[in-house]
Amino acid sequence: MQQTRPVLILTATAILGLTACSDFDMDMRSAANGFSTADAARQISADRPRADARGIITYPDYQVVVARGGDTVQTVAQRLGENPVDLARYNALTPDTKLRPGEILALPRKLETNSGIAVTTLAETAINRAEGGAESPAPAARTDGPQPTRHRVERGETAFQIARLYNVSPRALADWNGLSPEMEVREGQVLMIPVAAQLDRAPAVAPVTQPGSGSPTPPPPSASTPMPEPAPPAQVAAQEAEDARPPSPQLAQERTEPAAATSFAMPVDGRIIRAYAPGRNDGIGIAASAGTNVRAAQSGTVAAITKTTTGVNILVLSHANNVLTVYANIDTLAVERGARVSRGQTIAKVAAGDPSFLHFEVRNGQDSVDPMQYLQ
Repeated sequence: MQQTRPVLILTATAILGLTACSDFDMDMRSAANGFSTADAARQISADRPRADARGIITYPDYQVVVARGGDTVQTVAQRLGENPVDLARYNALTPDTKLRPGEILALPRKLETNSGIAVTTLAETAINRAEGGAESPAPAARTDGPQPTRHRVERGETAFQIARLYNVSPRALADWNGLSPEMEVREGQVLMIPVAAQLDRAPAVAPVTQPGSGSPTPPPPSASTPMPEPAPPAQVAAQEAEDARPPSPQLAQERTEPAAATSFAMPVDGRIIRAYAPGRNDGIGIAASAGTNVRAAQSGTVAAITKTTTGVNILVLSHANNVLTVYANIDTLAVERGARVSRGQTIAKVAAGDPSFLHFEVRNGQDSVDPMQYLQ
């Protein structure tokens, strides 16, 4: 008891001394003492948008790519068909640097698209649905909200300093950029600054009537607008005759498909072993021996050459009228991206498999179509 009394006296003295200070806030929420909750409210950040099948998040002015498990800068560059040295240099890394799952790499330039559709996205997702494989990845979330600011880390900066500079939480900065638990950043690294969450406004409240006044009764429809007068008998008879007349034929809708739609050549000679099934198989499987030459179905340009995460080679040709052809289960590629090819030109060989076959797709823009409509 003798030891407790001095402690109580000191505690009471300290409380009196603090309450005597004019700027002390007992609940620690005033702006002066640094514990204001206003800054915390401003630091509420939105979630990072989902990436597409390649791991890319696209904004109006730039793109970033999200690393997967086991990725290096080299493997990311190969998946995107980019130069690994350029990608590494742009992110202050080396091509063999191992990346954490979810880590962000900034792309030196925006990747090519075909009528607004990333052709390499189509290429990589093409084989995922085919042949009873995994379902296609979910499409990327729309990124039509605010575009995040980019910050290139300077020497001596820390993640906490950068978060404070842009008034965002360090946790949000780490989540958006896939930083390590130690929040390490490197000189030259490009960071996306999280955007603020769009908080929903409170719903409008219906007006409340005064007690005892009752609820207002809406006027009946006929009070302001009288019922229309009935039509004369002659007008009714004319309308009935018009309704009974058969519709004129819509000749424009009965036109046959143009001949150009059936002008594609078979990419390999063989029987169809897997039919087109929208939603499950966006193309057809054509049986062919390993090493069989794969031909361009039509003249066009090599729009993309890439691989799936399981190492399946895929090639995409871009043709006139926004048409794409996709060739998968191939190897020994004979063309490079950007090259012009002619109809019937050898572009690759069928890869070995059990069974060996060519997966072939035709796409009209983003939508897959039955290849048999195009093949002779």
